[in-house]
Amino acid sequence: MKQINSLESEVRSYCRAYPVMFEKAKGPYLIDNDGKMYLDFLCGAGSLNYGHNNPVLKNKIIEYLNQDGIIHSLDLATESKEDFLKSFSKNILSPRNLNYKAQFTGPTGTNAVEAALKIARKVTGRTKIISFTNGFHGVTLGAVAATGNSHHRGGAGVSLNEVVFMPYDGYMGNKVSTIDYFRRLLEDNSSGVDLPAAVILETVQGEGGINVASSKWLQSLQEVCQEFGILIIVDDIQVGCGRTGSFFSFEGMGIEPDIVTLSKSLSGFGLPFSLLLLKPELDQWKPGEHNGTFRGNNMAFVTAKAAIEQYWTTYEFEKHIALKSNILKSRLEEISSKFPISDIQVRGKGMIYGIDCILENLASEIRQKCFENGLILETCGSDDQVVKLLPPLNISENKLHKGLNILEKSIAEIVQESNFDKKLTAEVVQN
Repeated sequence: MKQINSLESEVRSYCRAYPVMFEKAKGPYLIDNDGKMYLDFLCGAGSLNYGHNNPVLKNKIIEYLNQDGIIHSLDLATESKEDFLKSFSKNILSPRNLNYKAQFTGPTGTNAVEAALKIARKVTGRTKIISFTNGFHGVTLGAVAATGNSHHRGGAGVSLNEVVFMPYDGYMGNKVSTIDYFRRLLEDNSSGVDLPAAVILETVQGEGGINVASSKWLQSLQEVCQEFGILIIVDDIQVGCGRTGSFFSFEGMGIEPDIVTLSKSLSGFGLPFSLLLLKPELDQWKPGEHNGTFRGNNMAFVTAKAAIEQYWTTYEFEKHIALKSNILKSRLEEISSKFPISDIQVRGKGMIYGIDCILENLASEIRQKCFENGLILETCGSDDQVVKLLPPLNISENKLHKGLNILEKSIAEIVQESNFDKKLTAEVVQN
């Protein structure tokens, strides 16, 4: 740890919240070098939907390596790429009646976002992008311009232009239709809002505080976009690949995006892999116009195919996610009822849920106490005031309850601390 702290950049963040040396990982557990086991409800910020070292996926990698399979290939044709594309088309796109072409971008989610913004601008000939309050889309310059959080925007070092922010669903309260507001600005030639190339959004805002868009809001947004010729980009990087209960977060919501970005759990094994899905008529790139050295992570193709065929060839996995989602929701509502203030809010969908603690220090105290008690989770939201839970999708009910028991115990310990109620009340009044 001392070597890392002295040699690695100050930009590191997660290791500050969890200051131990991790040595192994298996299923829903991270294990430090003292042998202590931590239930992992962070899951690589959503990159490990199927747990650590999933044996089915691990065996496929070992088999591939033992056969001297191609590791790096730029965008050359390889059998592993073709196998993934065929499986993805057969098991994911076709059953959902989705017609998209696949573009392999650089290995990070933010690169997929950059490609999405570029192609939207190229196709429409327009430059403006509409993003939404509390949205998070990455920290490279194009993506961070579409990210709302001031902490991330402040790291850019330059002006962030060509993005206009609109209020997300519920941002102005339940009585205000933010889509009506958006429509009015587009209709008025003197609103100062130029006709954009695209809107980009998460159907469930992960880093923004677990804010869930309603199907009505999403359908209204699509109607406006179709009326004005605006493309819809759904950023499914964190909440795709089953996190909300279905493979894509927008399934059952009555919309069909023009462009979809995927990454994080797409490989299924924590390997870098990003994918842009775009309607065929939008595929107007010239060869090499958006490229990158690491567009061909063949090991990720292997594990992604294996994950699809292990979990997504039928709808059984979705049923299991729904069952555990109900457990997660009901237990969190029960736990939150024990908070010493009344306006605590539980919100989420599928296997991404959060407890809005109102106060940043309360959420961080819960995170720290959970870590001490053997549970890893993170905070999110505009002020890191939301405790965020991302359990593995394939976690057993027993382990899910065990993690939630640790959360409940940790909250109880914090509430029982000396003068906690007085400190909390004072801060609520102050804020």
